[in-house]
Amino acid sequence: MNLDVNTSMPRASLTSRMLRRGPLGAIATAIIAAGVVMLMQPFFLTLYSWSFAVTLFGTVMFTIVSKVRE
Repeated sequence: MNLDVNTSMPRASLTSRMLRRGPLGAIATAIIAAGVVMLMQPFFLTLYSWSFAVTLFGTVMFTIVSKVRE
């Protein structure tokens, strides 16, 4: 009787665990939210200036991530 548990389940590599829709989608959503917060804050002109670029980057990232496998 073989008690080795790891032979029945293939082990996923580090990159395949990181490049999944769930974590990357959450990161993209957080980037979009940060861009919106940067857009709405009235104190720092630099943050306001970069808000559109950050929001656009998050949106493009979310669009690309939505095509990645589950």
